[in-house]
Amino acid sequence: MAKGKQSKTDDKPMFFSAFNYRLIGVAILLIVGGFAAMLAENEVHGFISLYISPLVILAGYVIVIFAIMKHDRDESDSKDQEVAA
Repeated sequence: MAKGKQSKTDDKPMFFSAFNYRLIGVAILLIVGGFAAMLAENEVHGFISLYISPLVILAGYVIVIFAIMKHDRDESDSKDQEVAA
């Protein structure tokens, strides 16, 4: 009988937590939504094109930076204790 490949799981933790990935997803949606709103209005001097869309895009970039920089200290403390034990 043929044996299937066994998947080898690494004990390395993920670089980001699930919360970080959710924040990055929300930020990408904000950035794409901001550009889409700018394109949808299709006016150079429109209110949405000049004021709303740049703020939404900027908020998206700020959230991406926050999601990348955020580090969950509780997870790292518990992992350090498990390694020490």
